[in-house]
Amino acid sequence: MQVLARNLVQRVSRSQVISRYAYSTQRVRDIGQPTPSSHSHLMAEGEVTPGIRIEEYIGRRKKLAELLPQNSLAIISSAPVKMMTDVVPYTFRQEADYLYLTGCQQPGGVAVLSDEHGLCMFMPESTPNDIAWQGEVAGVDAASEVFKAEQAYPISKLPEILSDMIRKSSKVFHNDQTASQRYTNLDEFKTSASLGKVKSLSSFTHELRLIKSPAELKLMRESASIACQGLLKTMLHSKGYPDEGILSAKVEYECRIRGAQRMAFNPVVGGGSNASVIHYSRNDQRIKDGDLVLLDMGCEFHGYVSDLTRTWPPCGKFNSLQEEIYDLILETNKESIKLCKPGTTIRELNTYSTDMLCNGLMKMGILKNRRLYHQLNPTSIGHYLGMDVHDSSSVGYDRPLQPGCVITIEPGVYIPSSFNCPERFQGIGIRIEDEVLITETGYEVLTGSMPKEIKHIETLLNNHCHELASFSS
Repeated sequence: MQVLARNLVQRVSRSQVISRYAYSTQRVRDIGQPTPSSHSHLMAEGEVTPGIRIEEYIGRRKKLAELLPQNSLAIISSAPVKMMTDVVPYTFRQEADYLYLTGCQQPGGVAVLSDEHGLCMFMPESTPNDIAWQGEVAGVDAASEVFKAEQAYPISKLPEILSDMIRKSSKVFHNDQTASQRYTNLDEFKTSASLGKVKSLSSFTHELRLIKSPAELKLMRESASIACQGLLKTMLHSKGYPDEGILSAKVEYECRIRGAQRMAFNPVVGGGSNASVIHYSRNDQRIKDGDLVLLDMGCEFHGYVSDLTRTWPPCGKFNSLQEEIYDLILETNKESIKLCKPGTTIRELNTYSTDMLCNGLMKMGILKNRRLYHQLNPTSIGHYLGMDVHDSSSVGYDRPLQPGCVITIEPGVYIPSSFNCPERFQGIGIRIEDEVLITETGYEVLTGSMPKEIKHIETLLNNHCHELASFSS
């Protein structure tokens, strides 16, 4: 691929402007994903993926190798390509552990880690026809030169080489969620599994991913910032376009133009009683005048996701009933965040928030028996956040929080239309969700720039929606 580099140098004096052009015919190598030479606007020299340097990837592998039992093997497969139709694939997203350890963003590979061999990568082999249709992919050379694998082989060599590795290992750990038949069908793997020697790798990798490095936190802050900007623009847009589908499209557009690669999940845009469906995803209804809309969204920025929810009335004014319930959720959100600090657990935060919500709902007459609370909120107060929306899912909620851990705080109430309570409350759903980083001294709210006070929301919708909704910074 020939790249024409055009450097415009302007020298400004009182009398003249001189423009000079420089040209380069340097060949930039395509490995199927961004590199500093092909995407200098995204990456600095030494980075394998935007924001993460090769030294950090090597350090992750070293830490995993130290956690593994002696003479054991870790096998991590890339995510499979999933098809929407017989010829149309879904947009590819790499498996988090594979990306975390290798930096490779592409399908078709299998990575193996051990003390004896270091990182060994089995890479896909492309034919000229593959390249013509799908472009270049990272192969054996990229595994050695870019991802710094100690050993690299074409994927066709996997049965022979990996079989020998498994045979010599006392235990095998693998990511069972994305296990590839390339290795699970090997006789040696089947034998190890039958002898109870095959275990899940996630208990190790999720431990490593739980605490974020400074580089990871920088990416997470940017992901959260993009989400806040996108949701704010969407909130302002809602007054003129109170439609679930339009708002879903708007929030994705606003995130994508700010640099997000994709949404973290299909946005939940529930207007009226649809907001009482916790993971509502149809997004196909008009929002009635006076109803609330609950919008739960997040975006992905170079492998790290955000997760944010706000609930508001597109008409610009909360009614007294909505305001009463909203205030309870808001106070629970704020008080739960205040408790976030090293040593606290998500379980403790959930117990506190549950008590606060139960007491408030009983005072309002919505809840008559505390045992029925889980019909109004069957969720936890939050979850770990990082490369996946529910990150480090094998780590329990009784784990004391540590500096560098990112969690969500998301109290809510979801009152089904059929719930036995005064009719005026039926069908209401409200959630307020923020991202919280645990620090040495307490917490930092990564989504703190997104308004959640009633007076701020109403002021924005009634006084600034036209000027801000049309502004695309």
